Amino acid sequence: MTREHFFVAPSNALALQTVDDWQHWPGRKLLLVGPEGAGKTHLAHVWAAKADAVILAAETLAGADIASLSGRAVAVEDADRIGAAEAQLFHLHNLATTTGALLLTARTPPRDWGLTLPDLKSRMQATPIAQLDGPDDALLSAVLVKLFADRQVAVPANLIPYLVSRMPRSIGAARALVAALDARALSEARPITRALAAELLDVVFPI
Repeated sequence: MTREHFFVAPSNALALQTVDDWQHWPGRKLLLVGPEGAGKTHLAHVWAAKADAVILAAETLAGADIASLSGRAVAVEDADRIGAAEAQLFHLHNLATTTGALLLTARTPPRDWGLTLPDLKSRMQATPIAQLDGPDDALLSAVLVKLFADRQVAVPANLIPYLVSRMPRSIGAARALVAALDARALSEARPITRALAAELLDVVFPI
């Protein structure tokens, strides 16, 4: 999940530009919002490498030593799943935006998180948002080509558009599909073709 391996597309270009310019974030903070598989986690890792940041899952904040993060840049993944750790996120927000920087990722904006702590709610709603949309055809195609190439698997030219038109629109789905196709092809000593893909699509992504 490096900067070099982040595929730039209209759905994520502005968010990437904002992450690259992290030292100028208003209030030292940013919220990345987008659907599953839009690239939020990849961007969080890109930023963590730039800012020497710690990455934490929101669900782990309840047991985290927030004070030890003083002076650090911190990324909180899945902030919309903060659950019972609202107080910890509030303290982390105040600490990071005073002495470091804070990046959060979420599927939805803060108004939809069900926050009950008024001070946290106001701070989250005041956080600048960079929106990521679901990957378009060009981005999904590029990701599939790269995933097959990483496995040193050659596929027919007509396979990529066939997959793109039938698979869920997420990077995670692309990874799962390529892994499943490669495993089935190896186990049955078959090439990866549209016929094999047709057999597996409903298995990997049941309706």
